[in-house]
Amino acid sequence: MAATVVQLTESKKHIQHTHRVFEEQKKAFRSNTMPSLAERQENLKRLKRALLTHQDRLLEAIDRDFSCRSRDESLIAEVMPSIQGINYTLKNLAGWMKPSRRHVSVLFQPASNQVHYQPKGVVGVIVPWNYPLYLAVGPLVASLAAGNRTMIKMSEYTPHTSALFKEIIEATFPEDLVCVINGEADVAADFSSRPFDHLLFTGSTSVGKMVMRAAAENLTPVTLELGGKSPAIVSPDVPMEDAAQRIAFGKAFNAGQTCVAPDYVLCPSDRVQAFVDEFRSRFAEMYPTLRDNDDYTAIINERQYDRLQGYIEDARAKGAEIIEINPAREDLKDGTRKIPLTLVLKTTPDMKLMQDEIFGPILPVVAYGTLEEAIHYINERPRPLALYFFGYDRDHQRQVVESTLSGGMCINDALMHVAQDDLPFGGIGDSGMGHYHGKEGFLTFSHHRAIFTKQKFNSGKFVYAPHGTAAHKMVYKLFIR
Repeated sequence: MAATVVQLTESKKHIQHTHRVFEEQKKAFRSNTMPSLAERQENLKRLKRALLTHQDRLLEAIDRDFSCRSRDESLIAEVMPSIQGINYTLKNLAGWMKPSRRHVSVLFQPASNQVHYQPKGVVGVIVPWNYPLYLAVGPLVASLAAGNRTMIKMSEYTPHTSALFKEIIEATFPEDLVCVINGEADVAADFSSRPFDHLLFTGSTSVGKMVMRAAAENLTPVTLELGGKSPAIVSPDVPMEDAAQRIAFGKAFNAGQTCVAPDYVLCPSDRVQAFVDEFRSRFAEMYPTLRDNDDYTAIINERQYDRLQGYIEDARAKGAEIIEINPAREDLKDGTRKIPLTLVLKTTPDMKLMQDEIFGPILPVVAYGTLEEAIHYINERPRPLALYFFGYDRDHQRQVVESTLSGGMCINDALMHVAQDDLPFGGIGDSGMGHYHGKEGFLTFSHHRAIFTKQKFNSGKFVYAPHGTAAHKMVYKLFIR
């Protein structure tokens, strides 16, 4: 009871803080509705300096939150893309900010059409636990580039990273420009109900629906970066070593706790055993041991660990073949929160791991007969955030690209489309809506203001009332045909 009272008191403080800062940011935006290029560049440079200065502390905090998070994975997936994203934005921001000229029909000449990219105002960002640094910094970079004020709600499941990031941001920016909010789920629910000028949420589809419902009350535009079951197709003729190695990398990275991790594999029925054998070999090369291997990341918390173990037991009980890949045959069931990468064969649709996004080191392998069958299997299900095709036949590549829909796609790789600065990142359908990263991030957080300009000569008077004049008839004859 005492703990509940303390939590409620803390939540109330966080919520009051959220409301106060939101009003301060709105007021600050009204005083500077169009920050200059120099201001935006300086803000990005300050963020970059702060990340580089506190890099080691951030890596340690992420490691503590996971109990074991590969330092190199954090460098590769958190720090490096954050810094590279800032560098890319700094290089291109001047060009992005320029108004774009648009065509003017001769009917309206002389005049000019332009689209001006103006800040929306106060942006809200809700961050998940799986990549707590990158999924806070990425949206922040886009928001600052577009000239906005930004409020960031960090995940309660990464308390060390969230507290440190808040400390860093408070030392780097005034609160009316960038603010970090911590707290439990009730704080996040209140956060999503604020009348932001744009709200970006990264997380599960179920929570995404709640965020969108709350945002709808304020007509707040949303970008939803959700998950889903991202398939990997092994083609009939790709060298199995190539496909298995790259899928193993994509699935084992962060122990599968990645929204674009391969969720299941579609493999030709006559190649399933070859895939299992190669996958086992390639995984063992990367992770010869698991228990005390800092390269192999742990599951974030007991709740997620129990959920994943439940998927395995549910599949086993329903007749699946479970293949645990534990190269050194270590005992991991004594508090390490590490789960060996587990292949699941002979799956059925009623298994929980074939219905829910797995988000962990479990990989079902679904056999197919023809490539058309694999494509049909994907198209029967909700549209995924990512789709991976492994095969060098250009006709097969084209067939998969043109016959499926997903948020993003890699051909002969996994995960890497997310790291491309000049590609938009986003989902479709159940996997989300909207895009960010690079120029698309700038555009997402900007209002595209259409401006039609005329000077002294007024051609419009030729269609003014009274109607039925010779001028009207001439206009109709020229432009209605």
